[in-house]
Amino acid sequence: MYNNDMMEKEEIFSKVLRAGRRTYFFDVRATKAEDYYLTITESKKFTNDDGSFHYKKHKIYIYKEDFSEFREILSEMTDYIIREKGDEVISERHQKDFKKEYNNNDAVTPTTNEIAKEDTPSTDNFTDISFDDI
Repeated sequence: MYNNDMMEKEEIFSKVLRAGRRTYFFDVRATKAEDYYLTITESKKFTNDDGSFHYKKHKIYIYKEDFSEFREILSEMTDYIIREKGDEVISERHQKDFKKEYNNNDAVTPTTNEIAKEDTPSTDNFTDISFDDI
């Protein structure tokens, strides 16, 4: 029987990027054959109505054989976004003092559910990808 610590391979090298409510973890791990691969984990904090909070995590695994193409496409996509929209964040929700206005013109802070709905990306252009266990 495996415990949870045994399922996740030991980190060889790690970096953390804190970005508001999101934290990104970049971890180099080793396969059973002692080859390296990369995991990228997005952890996002959500606050419940009672003031407690929880985190949602999403993880992707990137293997050495995919590094070149992954890096190329990531660079192409980020360059496109900066070229088309610049590097300034234009979403009002990312401003610390943002308050959502409703039809009655009363400014209120958006609820966690409203923020979560707005943060949920469309899956129309996504392809299901499954990764083999290591």
